[in-house]
Amino acid sequence: MQTYGRQPVVLESGKGSLVYDIEGREYVDCVAGIAVNNIGHCHPRLTEAIKKQAEKLIHVSNLYYTQPQAELAEQLVNVTGMDRVFFCNSGTEAVEAAMKLARATTKKTDFIAVEHSFHGRTMGALSLTYKDIYRAPFKPLVQEEKFVPFNDAQAVSDSITSKTAAVIVEPIQGEGGINVPSPDYLKEVRKICDENEVLLIFDEVQTGFGRTGTWFCKEHFGVEPDIMTMAKAIGGGFPMGAIAAREGVAFNRGEHAATFGGSPLACAAALASIDVIREEDLIQRSKEMGEYFRSELSKISTEGFVEVRGKGLMIGVQFDRKCADLVEHGRKNGVLLNCTSETVLRIAPPLVITKEQIDRVVGVLEQA
Repeated sequence: MQTYGRQPVVLESGKGSLVYDIEGREYVDCVAGIAVNNIGHCHPRLTEAIKKQAEKLIHVSNLYYTQPQAELAEQLVNVTGMDRVFFCNSGTEAVEAAMKLARATTKKTDFIAVEHSFHGRTMGALSLTYKDIYRAPFKPLVQEEKFVPFNDAQAVSDSITSKTAAVIVEPIQGEGGINVPSPDYLKEVRKICDENEVLLIFDEVQTGFGRTGTWFCKEHFGVEPDIMTMAKAIGGGFPMGAIAAREGVAFNRGEHAATFGGSPLACAAALASIDVIREEDLIQRSKEMGEYFRSELSKISTEGFVEVRGKGLMIGVQFDRKCADLVEHGRKNGVLLNCTSETVLRIAPPLVITKEQIDRVVGVLEQA
């Protein structure tokens, strides 16, 4: 089905921050599978882990324990600082699980999301996704949620009712245009939720696993959610999702399930990816390369350029016009870019990108 607006290129292979098409042309990948390939394309540790696990056990369902799943649960508790995890297969599934968990825990029904949010496309997650272009064809949704302005804690407070189960927010908005909140916004929202006995959900699907220069974006703001969603980079490119929650917020037996959630193969991939992030110090690399990238991008004098924003290697370049032509220009000159919210170039390369590759990207944009 023709649901995707694809670029006219057929990609065949990749290594690190580079990908190659079927005609052998090389591209610097500043999309990374939409913030998925954090450790780079086809990292040998990842491919070896997948191959090794595939030779032993691929799937048995959650009727049984497996060692990779237990090891990954322990690792995720360690890197998230939270207490319990539930495994699924994607970001939108993680949001669905978070919604169900919030309702089950609070015995309340409603949610507050923020304007320009993106939380997924399944019917529950779609109820929390802001753009009408995503929502309109599928109404009525599970329910019509309240959307409040991003970076406005008072608007959250004003919207809470006795039926509010949770507030959900991306610590940095991705699809909405790489929008970074003020330093105290999330702290204020945390306080408001506590005062009203409302759960706080962070959607870290795009911001997790080193993307913003910390393991998770919440660390920049010193705020702990009650529930956190993860996906994208968790498996290094292998499809996987998860939620983490604090103690006292957990499903009871039978309240939720996922046939493929936490399969041995997915968990082996995730364990390898986490190991690579640690051993290659990709958290620090994301921070340093992100600072360099943003600094160099800020020097661009391309027509319509407004500002550069973001943290780590989650970068938005704002223009005062639509920027689809820049995506096309980049592709024709060996750089893969992505335009979001029509006027923002979203730059989210693998965390292993080099300064030389960054210079190449900046040079291409300067030519535009």
